[in-house]
Amino acid sequence: MSIEVVNITKKYGAQEALKNISFGVKKGEIVGFLGPNGAGKSTMMKILTTYLTPTNGTAKVNSFDIETEKIKVQKSIGYLPEHNPLHLDMYVREYLAYTASIYKSDKSNIETVISQCGLLPEANKKIGALSKGYRQRVGLAAALIGNPDVLILDEPTTGLDPNQLLEIRKLIKEIGKEKTILLSTHIMQEVEAICDRVIIINKGEIVADKKLTELRKAQSQTIEVEFDYRVEEVLLQKLPHVNHVKNIIGFVYEITFNTDTDMRATVFDFAHDNGLKTLQLNQKNKNLESLFIELTNK
Repeated sequence: MSIEVVNITKKYGAQEALKNISFGVKKGEIVGFLGPNGAGKSTMMKILTTYLTPTNGTAKVNSFDIETEKIKVQKSIGYLPEHNPLHLDMYVREYLAYTASIYKSDKSNIETVISQCGLLPEANKKIGALSKGYRQRVGLAAALIGNPDVLILDEPTTGLDPNQLLEIRKLIKEIGKEKTILLSTHIMQEVEAICDRVIIINKGEIVADKKLTELRKAQSQTIEVEFDYRVEEVLLQKLPHVNHVKNIIGFVYEITFNTDTDMRATVFDFAHDNGLKTLQLNQKNKNLESLFIELTNK
């Protein structure tokens, strides 16, 4: 297990930021760590990087204890904080050489991460002259300079334009082929595009911890159908797995099913058997964003 968190609680005076949190991340997983502002995400990440000490509980990174083996934990982790702390007056290669010296990393790693993060065209420029997207690449390169087994990325795509966002997404997925990644973000599309699994935290507690495939299967399925004639809702409610039927407008109905089986064929057969024509038939499953809102508004 690359990351093991067992019953972590963190208090700031009377305020409980984390409440008995437990989870694990296996080697090679890319896990999205989600939650609204103030949920405890950054606190948990700072505990894993040994910046903060938990009030109660234990955690390990690469089997190293965060309290008794801090240096070994720090060597095992590459960390990109939400506010990327770059030295804007330094050149890219200069800054990465400086970071490598702190980690006592082999200097050959400098050119490796420059290439890996697509920084070759900008390597001889000052960091202050770079775009936001390239500054994020420099931050990722610095996180990778010590060749860590685990990457912790806190809001790595904040402030990027759509093109930069796609580039960083591609880069993170590529890095994830070799590293374990714990990724915090508010952008649900990023999680769906990058992550294998999602942990959702709300008010200091975990409210969901599942693989994305499992979350999608667990979601209710909504089908919007338009017939050429009005149908009594009671007839539609007799379809298998129906949870709710609503007449939207005219001959358009919204039918919610509690199953991951595609029910469009069942609705089409219903129309055929009752002498109706199907004018439109669309599946409207919940996305991760709507599930996130549902879980964090409870």
